[in-house]
Amino acid sequence: MILGKIRALIYAAIFIGTVAFVVLLMTLFNKFHHKFRRAWAKVQRFCIGYKIEQIGEFSGEADMIILNHQSILDIIALEETHPANLCWIAKKEIGEIPIIGKILSLPKMIAVDRNNPRDLVRIVREAEDRLNEGRVIAMFPEGTRRKGDELLEFQKGAKIIAEKLNLKVQPIVLVGTKEIMNSHDFTLKSGLVKIICLDLVDLNDKNWLENTRTKMQEILEKYTQNSSK
Repeated sequence: MILGKIRALIYAAIFIGTVAFVVLLMTLFNKFHHKFRRAWAKVQRFCIGYKIEQIGEFSGEADMIILNHQSILDIIALEETHPANLCWIAKKEIGEIPIIGKILSLPKMIAVDRNNPRDLVRIVREAEDRLNEGRVIAMFPEGTRRKGDELLEFQKGAKIIAEKLNLKVQPIVLVGTKEIMNSHDFTLKSGLVKIICLDLVDLNDKNWLENTRTKMQEILEKYTQNSSK
């Protein structure tokens, strides 16, 4: 545990430094944001020492991906592996951090004011704008990171955005990120990240979001149990 905390402390300095460097690069070279972010993500994997196993394929038809949220490593792993220029929907507090917050504004991510339910109208409009630029929307329908293995209730934002814009949605299940980078215990260790790509969901099913959560929970439990054997 102590070693894990020491590693986490050292990596925190590396993380801040590399994010600041990427922000500088994106400021200077506006056309290469996606390449810089992908290279940055690869550097994080080298610094931490984890491996990635992908199960299934990212759909080239998907306009949106929804993921379970365990750790900031969720974002890092998808930035490296997903072929599209992802547009993350993230809480606005991240964008308010000096310098580091530019990691949201420069590549035109979408910041969410979770205390303002009316903000959803703006989010839908900005999501449509990013889609028109050829990007794929990425969001965590749980809304926040959880401590246990049970998925939190999915917020309605993902459902509203997908249905308003008639999107094709692919669920992604991440396993192992919390064990590698645990922000609650502030520990860091090497390990294996599994990225399980599920089939596109059927938006004609009025309960598609709830049914997708159930399916993702089943997949999460299956691969978590397999990893512990």
